[in-house]
Amino acid sequence: MTDYKNILIVRTDRIGDVVLTTPAIKALREAYPNSKIAILVALATRDLVDGNICLDKVLVDDRDGEHKGLRGFIQLIRSIRKEKFDCAFVLHTKKRTNLTCFLSGIPVRIGYKNSKFGFLLNRPITDVRHKGEKHEAQYCLDVLKKIGIECADVDLDLPVKEDALCWVDQFRREHNISENDRLIAFHPGASDPAKRWPENRFAELADALIEQYQAKIVIIGASDTDSIAKRIISLSKNEAVNLAGKTSVGQLAGLLMGCDLLVSNDSGPVHVAAGVGTPVISIFTRNQAGINPERWGPLGEKSRVVSVLPVRSSGISFKKAQPRDIKYLELVPAKAVLEAVDSLFKLC
Repeated sequence: MTDYKNILIVRTDRIGDVVLTTPAIKALREAYPNSKIAILVALATRDLVDGNICLDKVLVDDRDGEHKGLRGFIQLIRSIRKEKFDCAFVLHTKKRTNLTCFLSGIPVRIGYKNSKFGFLLNRPITDVRHKGEKHEAQYCLDVLKKIGIECADVDLDLPVKEDALCWVDQFRREHNISENDRLIAFHPGASDPAKRWPENRFAELADALIEQYQAKIVIIGASDTDSIAKRIISLSKNEAVNLAGKTSVGQLAGLLMGCDLLVSNDSGPVHVAAGVGTPVISIFTRNQAGINPERWGPLGEKSRVVSVLPVRSSGISFKKAQPRDIKYLELVPAKAVLEAVDSLFKLC
């Protein structure tokens, strides 16, 4: 194993992807206890790694701000070049990330060989993630095998800051939610409409949980989830707190840490909840190789997946943001999710 002194991990995509990189971060630190290890992430996910004890530095690619356009990209390259990294693990396979590492002069560039400027990597590995035969966290660990690091530990590590916990305490006071209340979070959003369990099903589940467990419901998500949250509340017989678009990523992690359960579509908050030890149920209305529960399901004993059957027919399109097929989404009944909730609460 080569003795690298200054290592960069590159993962500039979304929330869940960054959380699932944390086992690889830990494995690198254990293999290189005396080396400097930094990570390059997007601005939106910085809170997920800021404070990680295995990292010495967090770098940010602010594509919509400081590093926007050609001038901003050159500024990013210069800032990374100054760090004098001797090795980069590129876990987010985009043209920008591969080009960034190449132009930054990092001598060893390890990542997936593909059509996204993969030729700029001088230690490429075959990309088989589209087969969905392993979990994404394990695929990240597999990249480390290129330099001889063998690790099967996929335990997540997600730091939660004190100011986020203070915000959660204030939220509970404002909404009269005590420590004895059973607080359940819903995340009904998803970047792909085909991954959104219908609003009426979330409303049906909310009413059942409130009746059966006297639960209090909080709905989370990005600002574009606000309209979905409002529809769920309007369809429910009971009240819920709508926090869609009202939390930072750090506050989201703190909130989920204080919840008894998260019920979510297949999306980033699933992995945040698992990362802070909160029981989670992930609903998969898409189940196809590469976007299946085997690759993207929540990790941990306190996690459950409720999914449609795997789809192997080439006649069904799962391209992102396609108009959703209501009949297909309805294949997951509220009863099936409620049964998963019951099994988790009996376990916990």
